[in-house]
Amino acid sequence: MTRLLFTLALLLVACSAAAQPWPEPDGSERPLSASAAVAALEAYAFPPRDEAGRTGVRTDALLIIHDDEVVYERYGGVTRADTPHLTWSISKSILATVLGVAYGEGRFSLDDPVAKYVAPFTAHPDIKLRDLLHWASGLDWQEDYEYAPLNSSVVAMLYTRGRGDMARYTAEHAVAGAPGTSYRYSSGDSTVLAAALKTMVGESAYADYPWTALFEPLGITSATWERDATGTFVGSSYAYMTARDLARVGLLMQHGGRWQGRPLLPKAWVDFNLTPFESVTPTDEAPGGHWWLNRRADGKPGPWPAAPADTFAALGHWGQALYVIPSAGLVIVRYGDDRDGSYDHNQLLKRVLNAVAGEGGK
Repeated sequence: MTRLLFTLALLLVACSAAAQPWPEPDGSERPLSASAAVAALEAYAFPPRDEAGRTGVRTDALLIIHDDEVVYERYGGVTRADTPHLTWSISKSILATVLGVAYGEGRFSLDDPVAKYVAPFTAHPDIKLRDLLHWASGLDWQEDYEYAPLNSSVVAMLYTRGRGDMARYTAEHAVAGAPGTSYRYSSGDSTVLAAALKTMVGESAYADYPWTALFEPLGITSATWERDATGTFVGSSYAYMTARDLARVGLLMQHGGRWQGRPLLPKAWVDFNLTPFESVTPTDEAPGGHWWLNRRADGKPGPWPAAPADTFAALGHWGQALYVIPSAGLVIVRYGDDRDGSYDHNQLLKRVLNAVAGEGGK
């Protein structure tokens, strides 16, 4: 009898371990075999520096997870496996994932007016939460960066007159069009969502909510998230985490919102994130619900022709990227510092897919 119980216990442990998409503490590893495809990937992602120490593509971290196993991991410069890296606008997709937990808790509806949660938006009563998630608030926002700082709404929000209360600063923008109709990329929309979350969960719970709701359940231990002077998370830009911790967010999304066999995000939320937004004005982008997609609402090809149509990504300034390719079983984290615009998403995806395909399905 004792032997039978012991055998049953071993079977239960084995089944439990098999159900975990990312076994603790950091997942199993199965390095890619050396090949011409892997060499081509490395030549693109980590090119040699010239005599002045410069190079076109500068990769700080490249992590590839295939079928829930780490198959490639390399770091450059001062970045290491334990370095929390600035994610820039990947923060927007992290925020959307945190909001997904709140959505599953019944704290808001996509069609709720933003003004219900963010008082300055009483000036814009027709803007809904779903509009912010589609970057379609209709506000006259200028998402210019260092090449046009005097005209930039985002530079002013992050560093000058808007940094004291970023949501209020965003609400002070004029209306450019009807909300929910046209895509207009806006870091302001994202930071307003972070302010709305504060009302949804309450002031006392807010400071810890991204951790208790998402980071801790996923085993993320490296996360830092800066806040503005009112205590609102800078949902547009200022989350930091290691490559392996960011990969956990990608694995959650790859598995349809389930983590270690249990639902953490509602399926309806993931479906919303991954449904192309249909903008009435033309755009070369393919936005979903605060994620970037490789398929468009009009049926045209997506922005990364080398990758399958189900590819989606969280993207940030200077080449930060979290790619998820469910049909290929891939999650890819790429951190970098590409200020000259030489980095190309499609080129990296093509090389990763070739390198993994070269394993012959092993």
